[in-house]
Amino acid sequence: MVSPRHSWLRTLTDEQVPARRLVCFPHSGGTAESYAPWIPRIRPGTELLAVQYPGRADRFGEPPASGVREMSGRVADELAGLEPVPCVLFGHSLGALVAYETAVRLSAAGRAPESLTVSGSPPPRRAGTGRMHLASDADLWAQVCALGGMPPQVADDEELAGILLPALRADIAAHETYRPAPGTGPLTCPVRCYHGIGDPLVDDAHLPEWAEATTGPFTLTRRAGSHFHTFADPESLAQEIQEPVGT
Repeated sequence: MVSPRHSWLRTLTDEQVPARRLVCFPHSGGTAESYAPWIPRIRPGTELLAVQYPGRADRFGEPPASGVREMSGRVADELAGLEPVPCVLFGHSLGALVAYETAVRLSAAGRAPESLTVSGSPPPRRAGTGRMHLASDADLWAQVCALGGMPPQVADDEELAGILLPALRADIAAHETYRPAPGTGPLTCPVRCYHGIGDPLVDDAHLPEWAEATTGPFTLTRRAGSHFHTFADPESLAQEIQEPVGT
């Protein structure tokens, strides 16, 4: 990955003059590297960027962000500084809300994304619930590991848990305390929503309300794999997201 340290974006593919960008936002505790499996499925001419939140990986020494709005504002600022090309945003779980808020900010600046894809998250007006971030370290770690997003060798490592928990707790707090700004209008770009069947964190009955986030086309797709369905078959998901909505 070649990007300046302390920036929010990491470049995962080498496109000197990209015709299009796919920007991916990780889940709570996730890193930009979690999107590396997508690289073989990225089309020629498309630049794959992934967000690196502070407090992990090469930004380990930085304090975690204060919330979704800070995250989205910083990412939107960096994207606005790049050469303008069509941009597709994808976010999973916490990343879905950060991607949505980034789309709102880019749209307000006259650089609306080509499309927004969200996964593993309730719609904005249903988000901002939960008390997991208030749990003890042991309970928080146990709940996160039970969701299936941690490799066994990481889940069983108490020392590593102690290192990862501060950023993880901050991410979950950002997710669970998020509220959309009053008066936020709908986007105009297409919105795709993906849901992992059996996801214990998301009530799928509310997912059609993601359609209210845009005046453009909306699609809802359910996939096997529960909350972390994105890890079950990342290649096909990456391929689908690059297809125009409605194809």
